[in-house]
Amino acid sequence: MSTIVDDSSSRIARCIREEREARGWSMGELAARSGVAKATVSKIEREETSPTAVILVRLATAFDLTLAGLMLKAERERGRLSRAAEQPTWRDPETGYRRRQVFSRTENPLEITEVEMPPGVRVPLPASSYARIRQAVWVRSGRLVVEEGGERHDLGPGDCLGFGPPADTVIANESAEPCTYVVVLARS
Repeated sequence: MSTIVDDSSSRIARCIREEREARGWSMGELAARSGVAKATVSKIEREETSPTAVILVRLATAFDLTLAGLMLKAERERGRLSRAAEQPTWRDPETGYRRRQVFSRTENPLEITEVEMPPGVRVPLPASSYARIRQAVWVRSGRLVVEEGGERHDLGPGDCLGFGPPADTVIANESAEPCTYVVVLARS
């Protein structure tokens, strides 16, 4: 984790604090529910560090939200139209992984996210992050590897993978070039 430098990270920190407080949870309780150290939760909420994608997924799951749902709350939802210039973007301070929330609304079970993954980046995601959702990954450019529950999928431009039952997953760009992919998910 690194020092927060942008406004979206400040909004994320504020959202995490608000979600925790709305549930009446202490930082220790959020830490226990998410598997994120209490000291890390405290630093995030005080805007001293910017959480990585892995930590955000764990916190979102503890709140019974998807990562996109947490990001949506942080960005304060705006109408049904999602204008390109207004789509929230977040960059993982550890990996440089960038996600743009193309579409997500509380009244609609569909979410669309565009991700740019730098070369050599691996993002592990626990099975719990896939609870109550169905999703597919569509590669737009570059190469992407999805290791899902012990099964490996090598994807190239135009390939699309529908995920199976919740399983520990690693999404990786093992190539020397950036990879851009789209995640489409539906909450169940």
